[in-house]
Amino acid sequence: MRAEKTGGIADALAGVGRALFDLAAFTGGLLGFTGRVLGTLRRGVPSAELLAQVLEIGARSLPLTAISAFAIGLVLALQSLTLLQKFGVVQYAAVGVGLGVTRELGPVVTALMVAGRAGSGITAEIGSMKVTRQIDALRLLAVDPHRFLAATRIVACVITLPLLTAISDVLGIIGGALITTALGGVPLGAYVDTTLYYVTLGDVMTGLGKSVLFALLIGAIASWNGFRTEGGTTGVGQATTRTVVQASLMIFVSDVFVTQMLVSVGW
Repeated sequence: MRAEKTGGIADALAGVGRALFDLAAFTGGLLGFTGRVLGTLRRGVPSAELLAQVLEIGARSLPLTAISAFAIGLVLALQSLTLLQKFGVVQYAAVGVGLGVTRELGPVVTALMVAGRAGSGITAEIGSMKVTRQIDALRLLAVDPHRFLAATRIVACVITLPLLTAISDVLGIIGGALITTALGGVPLGAYVDTTLYYVTLGDVMTGLGKSVLFALLIGAIASWNGFRTEGGTTGVGQATTRTVVQASLMIFVSDVFVTQMLVSVGW
């Protein structure tokens, strides 16, 4: 019995050790790859490829992020009204919707949608080029694949995600206004005035700042997984799955740390 207990503890410790080792390998590999890619920015990025990625990542993700943000605004308003009607202060539903969307849900939900749609696409595209040796062909043509493939996609993410987040903020607040005015009986003018009074520029900039960090994470993780894809089409599918999982987890983890840091400094 004692031997079995000792063996169980050893297995648990071994599992923790493997998890920590995998985390360290993931962090080190991602940081090293990101540093190498960012180093290529000193030479600029191909403008035509950058524009193509901005359209692919930004414009084609807009319908998905817009619908998600609008739905989040509707749900937030419904939940807020359920509580605030008990106290007779339904006009303050605008505060919950405005702050919730601009500071947290707008950037987080938008980033998750982009990670699922565009991030997986980046990995699949680069991964397919890796397994078919097209990346090797780029090197033979004296084209730096990290600059041409990874840097353009990371920069495109950083450009487009804050714009998508700003649109999501507006649509989320509109969704909240629709529910609050229709079901809560709050005049539209009062809803707008309450939102403008309590939701400050700092709240909006907090969410947009988070979106820049999320964009960097999505672009770097997606490109990194693409570059280390192996095993043919099966490997491409596995790399795409890793991107969605890793990017989603990193968005949540980084959001916790950034929010705690902002709270600690009184922002």
